[in-house]
Amino acid sequence: MPADVEVFSGPNCAHCEAAKQLLNDSGIEFVERSVSEADELEELRRRLPRAMALPQVFVGGHHVGNDDDLRVRKADGRPPFDAEWALGR
Repeated sequence: MPADVEVFSGPNCAHCEAAKQLLNDSGIEFVERSVSEADELEELRRRLPRAMALPQVFVGGHHVGNDDDLRVRKADGRPPFDAEWALGR
């Protein structure tokens, strides 16, 4: 079963760092999956074959996008920033 929040990231990726910082600042636990590791890259390709950029963020097993998409979700109060969702974890 996937983690509640997963961040597929890569080395020296400013957008990856921004996504992780936003989650950390919001007190949201996440699993970082580094595509530098072959098995993690293969998992990202399996789940999102057309991924062309990093980070790629999944919430509850569903793809939600990148760091920009996370910022929009936070502004809109959508998972993982939704208090009700957080309580149900």
